[in-house]
Amino acid sequence: MSLKNFKHRLHEIIYEADTPSGKIFDILLLIFILSSLVLVALESINWIDEKHHDLLNIAEWVITIIFSIEYILRIIAVSKPVKYILSPYGIIDFVSTVPKYISLFVGGTQSLLALRALRLLRVFRILKLTRYVGESNSLLNALARSRTKILVFMFSVVVLCIIFGTIMYMVEDDSSGFTSIPRSIYWCIVTMTTVGYGDIAPITPLGQFIASIIMVLGYGIIAVPTGIVSAEFTSQAFKVDKNTQACPHCMHTQHKDNAKYCHQCGEILNDVD
Repeated sequence: MSLKNFKHRLHEIIYEADTPSGKIFDILLLIFILSSLVLVALESINWIDEKHHDLLNIAEWVITIIFSIEYILRIIAVSKPVKYILSPYGIIDFVSTVPKYISLFVGGTQSLLALRALRLLRVFRILKLTRYVGESNSLLNALARSRTKILVFMFSVVVLCIIFGTIMYMVEDDSSGFTSIPRSIYWCIVTMTTVGYGDIAPITPLGQFIASIIMVLGYGIIAVPTGIVSAEFTSQAFKVDKNTQACPHCMHTQHKDNAKYCHQCGEILNDVD
């Protein structure tokens, strides 16, 4: 097998999920990611770490080495390694793996090992499995089309919080906790989002009446963004491409089904005969 064929095969396995080998790779990767997170969680429990420290350390080293090999293979599989290294996933892969090696040379880096929890973000790679591609693309498209409406809505909510917060500052006094306009706005945000910490509460009848209006208004406000995005789902019927083809040159994804050329850089997607 030539180097070109090897890199092409490696790219299909690591970066795509349309083939049986690609699916197996993603499933194994998911198992190792979740196992790593379990180890991080167990190490944070003192009695477990004290009792099984050596075993946990060996298991973590095994997983770290596996991730290191995978990181190197990802660099080999692409035509422009720097593109991957500087990509968000490349940075996450590096930052979540390197703390274990740093602990060999620098003492007191246990807190740095918590960066291994960043491996959870790598689970998003697994969502490229064919059965999820269409659904995730649908959600992203709906969010993209409704972003302006959502921003206008959020701006309106901020304005309402400022107005109601200022009103509550004028109605209530310091004894109830409304000591300033910013603090009153904070209370309004907490109340309108139905969180309700209870650290500040109105005591006057007028203040309680206004608070009741804000509470009822909060339930309606929570439903609006969901309605906006849902409307985008149903307003347009569009075909969703469900392939996981990733360009080996620029690493761009979201290509059309049966595409032969990358729509980002124009290079051939499958350049191996």
